[in-house]
Amino acid sequence: MRKIRIAVVGYGGMGEYHCKSLIPRDKFDIAGVYDIDGNRRAAAAKDGLRVFGGKEEIASASDCEAVLIATPNDSHAEYVEYFAAAGKHVICEKPVALSSVEYERMIEASAAHGVVFAVHQNRRWDADFLTVKNLFETGRLGDPSGIGRILRIESRVQGGNGIPGDWRKFKEKGGGMMLDWGVHLIDQAVVMLGKPNSVYCSYSFAQGFDVDDGFKLTAEYDGVVVEITVYTDCYIKTPRWIVYGENGTAVIEDWDLNGKTVKPVFSPERKIAGIKAGNGFTKTMAYRTADSLVEEDLPRIYPEPDVFYNEFYAAVQHGAPLSVKPEQVMTVMKIMEAAERSARTHESVEL
Repeated sequence: MRKIRIAVVGYGGMGEYHCKSLIPRDKFDIAGVYDIDGNRRAAAAKDGLRVFGGKEEIASASDCEAVLIATPNDSHAEYVEYFAAAGKHVICEKPVALSSVEYERMIEASAAHGVVFAVHQNRRWDADFLTVKNLFETGRLGDPSGIGRILRIESRVQGGNGIPGDWRKFKEKGGGMMLDWGVHLIDQAVVMLGKPNSVYCSYSFAQGFDVDDGFKLTAEYDGVVVEITVYTDCYIKTPRWIVYGENGTAVIEDWDLNGKTVKPVFSPERKIAGIKAGNGFTKTMAYRTADSLVEEDLPRIYPEPDVFYNEFYAAVQHGAPLSVKPEQVMTVMKIMEAAERSARTHESVEL
């Protein structure tokens, strides 16, 4: 099998992670690394990698046919357009661009020079997401083993460590949690449901930076609501997903797929027992008794290994299609732009 030689631009957290953990060596060789930071160039050399002197050296390297862009977000467009013009196939980390207009230019540049251009939306192959997607699809198809038609999905990523790194704290660099995590979670919603009818979003600036340190986004679809919550000042563990169906609820606690589905037992003989609730009494919000519920294990779905890079290899070698399609990435960009308008105006924004 002929290997593709790929250069990596940016040897920070993600660039190093690609080199050490993501790039499958049965199909790719790492041609070398470039970073504007001398310390990171030294780290790459210590790791036994060739260090390029600049983007020009990569562009002129005949033994390099592809480039991975893993730099801060504000430089993605510059590098993608430059390497596309040099005839290199390109993988770009997310978010691919800072605006839909910028992304459109990148698409045009790759098309004009006949190169493959792939966006690393890797979390559409997370096992927790694939498990939720399966719950949604089985409900939509009326599979009796599922939890019924899905009515609402809550997708949460919450931590208590603040905004990571240095450049992610600055707006001009493309920082903030919407661009860091929102781009992933919105992409997952788009894969399942496509473009929403409208979005409403609020941002958090509790940590005092000029970028959001968290947000809550509500996306309205026909018959389904998706709530996406990202915060960096939450000091308790919260569920990664809660999925509400007509005939049950599923919870996925974490990326390790701890969780369960809970289904009600319907019986005409069942009597609802009220409970004391604070200074009042309720039957409506009373917890269901154990004998009126059935707990089941999650139907877990796991991805094949190296899916993204295998697809990129097939696209370069054989012209095969990519799963991460430009129209999907553009929809994600448009949703993030609508979310920013909603947060600024405190109004729902139609798409």
